[in-house]
Amino acid sequence: MNRPLSLLWLQAGGCGGCSMSLLNADTVNFHRLLQGSGIDLLWHPALSAEGGPAFLQLLEDCESGRRALDVLVVEGALLRGPNGSGRFQRMGGSGRPLIHWVSELAAVARHVAAVGSCAAFGGISASGINATEACGLQFEDDTPGGLLGAGFRSRSGLPVINIAGCPTHPGWVIETLAALATGRLGADDLDAVQRPRFYADHLVHHGCNRNEYYEFKASAAQPSDQGCLMEHRGCKGTQAHADCNLRLWNGQGACTTGGYACISCTEPGFQDPGHAFDVTPKLAGIPIGLPTDMPKAWFIALASLSKSATPRRVRQNANADHIVVAPTAKKTGLK
Repeated sequence: MNRPLSLLWLQAGGCGGCSMSLLNADTVNFHRLLQGSGIDLLWHPALSAEGGPAFLQLLEDCESGRRALDVLVVEGALLRGPNGSGRFQRMGGSGRPLIHWVSELAAVARHVAAVGSCAAFGGISASGINATEACGLQFEDDTPGGLLGAGFRSRSGLPVINIAGCPTHPGWVIETLAALATGRLGADDLDAVQRPRFYADHLVHHGCNRNEYYEFKASAAQPSDQGCLMEHRGCKGTQAHADCNLRLWNGQGACTTGGYACISCTEPGFQDPGHAFDVTPKLAGIPIGLPTDMPKAWFIALASLSKSATPRRVRQNANADHIVVAPTAKKTGLK
């Protein structure tokens, strides 16, 4: 595509946290970053000056085809209530439910992207009894369907692109949009729940600075401890598809480096784990949420061996809020 990718960003039922995260992209000029990535931002609820009649005219022009719409981005869950009418959330000044606008615009957009786990799967907005009938654009948790239906395909032939996360990393959003602008994102570049594989083919566990503690099963007992957060503190980094510890947030860190367990926020249904987020459910003393590709018997055997071989340094540091015993300086004999 020679011209910039025209992008319309709508916010549905959510907190706006993905937009806030996006503004933390590593740049001093956000609009220049978009332009340099081949993106023409037609409208964003927090970044655009147009409102009222001018905004509604833009929506009508995109809906009718008078204005090219390359990417429709939706942030936040789609509120279908009450009783499927969508009247819980109307587009200001139009009298029409937002879900109607989204459905009509998705039908004419070249690509459709869900930014954040709410827009992708329903997320936090769909937790509990879900009185607002919130859902994702093309999923309800991990069940295909959502607002647009399992069979939906945009004019490009792609399904909804689910840039999942709560919130999303700004790099995931910018790189996905840049890939669309240069024609480098196809169906094979999406995983089973339609997340871009460049970040979803990784696990949060990859690159975690607590991995030595994980290897020896030297576990944290309280939030301030240095040890691994999986055994007792609810961490799901070995199951969560994201590159958070490889692509640091704000160039500094991620949840686990800050002492917080990974709650697997890129996954469908993460919002209703059935237990407190900072607790690891166990069966006969064995964590239920084991790494995705590790048989339980292997974990038991490896954990037993690992704990018996834990160095004193690792064991002591695991239950401290700072490094108590530093690694020993030792000559290896290597040239």
